[in-house]
Amino acid sequence: MRLGSVNYEKKGKVAVITLDEPSKLNALSAGIRQGLTESLAKIEADDDIRVGIITGSGDKSFCAGMDIGAIDFSADFARKFIREILPFLQSPERCTKPLIAAVNGLALGGGFEIAISCDFILASERAKFGVPEIKLGLLPGFAVVRLQELVGRPKAKEMSMLGEPIGAEEACRVGIALRVLPHEKLMEEAMAFAEKIASKPRFAVGLAKSAYNRGLGGDDMLYAEDAMPFLLMTEDTQEGVTAFLEKRQPKFKS
Repeated sequence: MRLGSVNYEKKGKVAVITLDEPSKLNALSAGIRQGLTESLAKIEADDDIRVGIITGSGDKSFCAGMDIGAIDFSADFARKFIREILPFLQSPERCTKPLIAAVNGLALGGGFEIAISCDFILASERAKFGVPEIKLGLLPGFAVVRLQELVGRPKAKEMSMLGEPIGAEEACRVGIALRVLPHEKLMEEAMAFAEKIASKPRFAVGLAKSAYNRGLGGDDMLYAEDAMPFLLMTEDTQEGVTAFLEKRQPKFKS
């Protein structure tokens, strides 16, 4: 089933959601956002589905993050975009059923945030994880309040301040990924893991997710919603985005 730019497939008690704009590295276009939102709603509404898997089409990218070309530097756009994108990135966290991110390639920016919002990350050996927003004069809106819980403050600061991606093995070592798998075995292993979870008592599994996720989405998210629009309107961000689109090095002023 096609939902926006996403393929939704039901396999027994498992739903497989595939972000499907490989020519754009599955970046968070309007079609991808629509499709993922509708897919998660279908998972919630279907009592037969116990577990969901989110992955990307193609061999290069899980999700390369924000569609940079769609950025508008107006104040209205900045506020509206941040207040829409942060709840979207948090939506796997809020889903009551367990979600597995089967990361088949690049998971950058918003794509990385979608992955860490899931309950588990299974990483292809080819996967790379990162929050490169600093190179545009920005910060990750969702990861800035979640990443330190996974990797600790020093590593979160390093990733956010340098914007350099890390490989699958390091992601596993620092607590981002649950395990690293051979690329060609990724979906097979993700399905096997999902089916194991699906075989467990539904209410107990749901309570486990709810219990471990309690307290998420409080004042920290409200702070991000208030603070992030400011960065979108700075001269450095305008220069960073323009340089990215023109494929050159940015010349930041601050």
